[in-house]
Amino acid sequence: MGVPVSIYEAKTHLSRLVSRAEHGEEIILTRSGRPVARLLPLERRPERRRPGALRGQIAIGADFDTLTDADAGDWYGA
Repeated sequence: MGVPVSIYEAKTHLSRLVSRAEHGEEIILTRSGRPVARLLPLERRPERRRPGALRGQIAIGADFDTLTDADAGDWYGA
């Protein structure tokens, strides 16, 4: 459970609370001592994909797209 903070205090110190959330802390906003909302850090987005970043590091076999009857049975239940 996060740190309880009254809505009144949150309005006064919003930028400070956002900074704490950015650093991983969960803030619980309260009204009359009752929890009513949560201030959470956003999940970090993965880095943008860079086409060709693994060039030269992956090898694909010449028969990668060969499908035998046994393989088809395994994949498709035939």
